Amino acid sequence: MTTIRLKGGRVVDPVSGATSQRDLYLVDGRVAAALPADGRVDDTYDCTGKIVMAGAVDVHSHIAGGNVTMSRLLLPELHVSEVAGPDGMPFSTAKWSGWETGRLYAEMGYTTVIEPALAPVHALQTHLELADIPLIDRGALTVVGNDDHFLSLLRDREGETAIRDAVAYQLATSKGLGLKVINAGGPAAFHSGLRTFELDDVVPHYGVSSRQILTTLLTAVDQIGVPHPLHVHANNLGVPGAPLTIEDTIAAAEGRRMHFAHIQFYSYGKDAEGMMTSGAEEIARSLEAAPNVSCDVGQVMFGPTVTISLDLMKQWQGAAYASPKKFSLTDGDAEGGGVVPLVYAKTNWINQLQWAIGLEIFLLSPDPWRVMMTTDHPNGGSFTTYPQIIHLLMDSGERARWMEAMPQKAKERTGLADLTREYTMEEIAIMTRAAPAKILGLHDRGHLKDGAVADVAVYDDLADRTAMFSRARYVFKSGRLTVRDGQALGWISGLTSILAPEVDTQMESRMADYITDRFGVGPAAFAVPERAFGDRTIFKVEPCQT
Repeated sequence: MTTIRLKGGRVVDPVSGATSQRDLYLVDGRVAAALPADGRVDDTYDCTGKIVMAGAVDVHSHIAGGNVTMSRLLLPELHVSEVAGPDGMPFSTAKWSGWETGRLYAEMGYTTVIEPALAPVHALQTHLELADIPLIDRGALTVVGNDDHFLSLLRDREGETAIRDAVAYQLATSKGLGLKVINAGGPAAFHSGLRTFELDDVVPHYGVSSRQILTTLLTAVDQIGVPHPLHVHANNLGVPGAPLTIEDTIAAAEGRRMHFAHIQFYSYGKDAEGMMTSGAEEIARSLEAAPNVSCDVGQVMFGPTVTISLDLMKQWQGAAYASPKKFSLTDGDAEGGGVVPLVYAKTNWINQLQWAIGLEIFLLSPDPWRVMMTTDHPNGGSFTTYPQIIHLLMDSGERARWMEAMPQKAKERTGLADLTREYTMEEIAIMTRAAPAKILGLHDRGHLKDGAVADVAVYDDLADRTAMFSRARYVFKSGRLTVRDGQALGWISGLTSILAPEVDTQMESRMADYITDRFGVGPAAFAVPERAFGDRTIFKVEPCQT
């Protein structure tokens, strides 16, 4: 038995109780409420004057998969570092390698990150990439709802049982932790020449609407027992007037659990002239009236980035604005997508308005348990900007300083300057730890209750919250020290959380016939065999709900 004592820190953990100064014990990779009976302590870390939190959890960050790889190939100028890292840190000169992703997350105190776009036909590649990201645990959300097989089931009016079994098959074989739908029906409609797609529009050749796809998947998620609500990339991303789309989509759920991805990109209103304005208040009202709905924000931050999405319809539209002028679009069976570089500029009033709208959503949030921090990395900006976002939320003076550079045209279209709310440390702990872990069904993390996995971040309590959350003093992953004084200590492997729902044997047979007929290869071509990972233990099976 190995016992670590974190001595005298200010423990911020709203799940287990009020913030207090106390000792915390890590025993054999788990949090312990008290010192073990033998009284032995192997290592003590003095945390006096420091903030102790659970390791942070990111519910939505594009860190692996075909489009992530394509972005690296398309934009090598953004991804190369000439400075070698310390010994024991392989691939340290590849700035956005899997190693670099894990290191940067860990040094900020993150211990679990979810890839939100696991395409079933690319599942093996995605999992191989995830497995090469060290220092953090991972998971991925299986993308469903736009593939020919699923749409054919709806067109042929197959029953709920067949649809549930087909969705469970995709989830199990791709080794996903949850299910995601992207612009329901839109990518399939794109194949037939459609370039916009509303909630009640119908996919050509299949005769099913976006609304029908969405509601069918909501039912399937509950029937399978997926802990995470259906993760919804809604219609009309980036379109002025999209708050009405969100309102209609919430109504379509009829009280069932649903999570909106990167809701900032749906929070654009329009004035009488059709010009973009903030729709954050409308979004906040919709969220307040729907306790069954959660979201992540997708905050825009300034600088060069790249947009990555399987929403081919939106990426085709966005290609005209690529900066630099190069992009990649791939049209496939449900899993096409696009990679489009972009620069969010402080001199651009629309980009400034996007930045302000995201902060408005945070500050108008009715419940930090249902509004989570993301940048939709890298779409709204890098995850490395999270410390800046926390600073902006906790310090109204910092927001005011940033707003000084805002063009007047943007200022008059947002109510950000009138919002004086400042997030508490407890609210930050909920939004970045407890809430995402809870909504993902990862009940052993995101908190510091007795028996939780010993994922712990310790921070110096600095007035400069950007500096504070950029470099954790200590980070423990499953009870092992991985970061000291803001520096990762070396390579350790985390686990990938998955679900393993029961799959009906009859559906397995049907899918085998379908895959062989459509692709000319058997199901093994799209499987994720554990032997592909060598001797490593990669997967951790999480329970489905009963």
